[in-house]
Amino acid sequence: MTTHSWLDLFPSLKGLPDTVARELAAMKTMKVAPGTVLFRDGDACQGYVFVINGSVRVQKMDPEGREIVLYRVEDGQTCMLTTSCLLGNKAYPAEGVAEEETELVLIPARRFDELLSDSRFRRFALGMISERIADLMALIEDVAFGRMDVRLARRLLELDDGTHTLRLTHQQLATELGTAREVISRILKDFERRSLVMLKRGEIRLSDLQGMRKLATEDV
Repeated sequence: MTTHSWLDLFPSLKGLPDTVARELAAMKTMKVAPGTVLFRDGDACQGYVFVINGSVRVQKMDPEGREIVLYRVEDGQTCMLTTSCLLGNKAYPAEGVAEEETELVLIPARRFDELLSDSRFRRFALGMISERIADLMALIEDVAFGRMDVRLARRLLELDDGTHTLRLTHQQLATELGTAREVISRILKDFERRSLVMLKRGEIRLSDLQGMRKLATEDV
C-alpha cells in the first residue's frame, strides 16, 4: 500500500485538518516479519500504532506460563492497549506479536499527545477503544462461564477455511482459548471418539461439521 493512501483504511480520520492529514499521510510505513515481538509485558509504550495490513496477536501470560489471546489487530485497526498505555502513561500489560508480515505506521508518543488536542482525532482514538471493550467483555464472559468443549468446537469452526483441515497444534489452540494444552488434548480425543474430528500430528480434520455446529451452539 502506498504511503499516501494508508489513511483510507481509517475513514474516521477524514475529518482531520488538512495539515494534520498530510502529516500523517507522509509518515513512512514499516514492515515487520512474522514472529516479531512488537511489545512485551512491562515495556514502555513508544507510540501509537496503525496496522495497515497483516495481523498482530495481543496475548497475556499468567504466572503459571499459560497464555490467552486477548484480541488481534488487523488491517485498518489500532491497538487498544497501546492507546490506553499512552493515555495513562503506563507500561504494557501484555505482549504483541506479528502473526504474519505486517505493515504499520507508528506515531511517536509525544506527537500522539499533541494530536489528542484535536477533538476529531480524540474521538477516533477513544472510539477504537470502545470497539475493543465489547470484544474483551465477550472474551471474559466466554472464559469465565463458557464450557471448554463448546468454546473449542466454536473456535475450530471459526478457523476452518473451507478445507475442513486445520494445521495447528494443541498448544496453539490452548493459547487461543486460555487453557492448558492437556485440556485441549483431552477434549480433542473425546471429539475423535465421537467421530467429530480426525487427529493427526499437527493436523485436525473436521469430519462431522453438523455435529460440531450443534455442539458449538449448546450454551448459546
